Amino acid sequence: MSPPTSAGRFGEFGGRYVPESLVPACAALEAAFRDAWADPAFHEQLARLRTEFAGRPTALTPALNLSAQLGVTLLLKREDLAHTGSHKINNVLGQALLARRMGKARLIAETGAGQHGVATATAAALFGMRATVYMGERDIARQELNVFRMELLGAEVIPVTSGSRTLKDATNEAMRAWVGAVDEAHFCLGSVGGPHPYPWLVRELQRVIGEEARAQVPAVPDVVVACVGGGSNAAGTFAGFADTTARLIGVEAAGGAAMTNGAPGVVHGYRSMVLQDTDGQVLEAESIAAGLDYPGIGPEHAHLGAIGRAEYRTVTDEEVLTAVRRLARSEGIICALESAHAVAWVLRAAGTPDLPTGSTVLLTLSGRGDKDMATLAGVAR
Repeated sequence: MSPPTSAGRFGEFGGRYVPESLVPACAALEAAFRDAWADPAFHEQLARLRTEFAGRPTALTPALNLSAQLGVTLLLKREDLAHTGSHKINNVLGQALLARRMGKARLIAETGAGQHGVATATAAALFGMRATVYMGERDIARQELNVFRMELLGAEVIPVTSGSRTLKDATNEAMRAWVGAVDEAHFCLGSVGGPHPYPWLVRELQRVIGEEARAQVPAVPDVVVACVGGGSNAAGTFAGFADTTARLIGVEAAGGAAMTNGAPGVVHGYRSMVLQDTDGQVLEAESIAAGLDYPGIGPEHAHLGAIGRAEYRTVTDEEVLTAVRRLARSEGIICALESAHAVAWVLRAAGTPDLPTGSTVLLTLSGRGDKDMATLAGVAR
């Protein structure tokens, strides 16, 4: 996966569609990222944080029981074992380092499932920065535990009551807040969306997932699969295998499938595949997983889909709940509802022409399921 063009595009997707007041901030961030990414001292700091603080490398766990049941070899990349319980810490540690290098004292973030918010609050506490996290009112109710974790870490959590009261609306409010505080604050975006350079920057910070996994697997797998909302864990995983023969599969929520059911459009400062009506108005997404309840997908995913390098599938909420139970009872791992989308696709596809018997599959578990206990207890008992 290559850098974007100078205009921040992956094929026809990406770019920078922001108010004039944010153009200098995006340009300054791009310049700072290019400078930091070329600086060995920055990489040394980041590598030390990943090892000593975040607990990397994360494990690669063979799912022996499910493999035997399904007739495929299933290998799990365990981002759920990273500090704070998800892959989000990879991105946030890098952005916090970058923000401090730029002289920023505050982080502004959006969150859906709360994992990015917890990671942001964690990094802010570690670096002595202030953190403000915008979160939809509906997601606050679904992810109460993560809200408490953010507050315990010292972050201010601001409920968003507009629209569907989910991630899309939280992102709107976070971007508005950034406009008003751009001199002191860095917008710590959680996924591979947003205006250039965010999709590139976040993918590079998440690349560690794929590169670690590539070194851990005994051979290139036949299929690499990860869940996709905005798509940060999938982008990081795919980055380690895009130059191989492995099929790359992103799994969307059926009610939030921008890649499968969307059309080219603009949302939150970038052009990608977006759920929209015939007038171009962005539609609401719907998913049992708060982190996938989003109407767009990262522009590099849209590009990978357009050129045929990656494939995108959908699964339903019912399949996701079945996947959570099956993984828990077969392997002793309770994964996040987001990650369970990837598991659900494997359960459905194994033994079919889409995933023939004997295949080797690498699947990224992007987060652990503690945060989803209230949701699961409400619908799965």
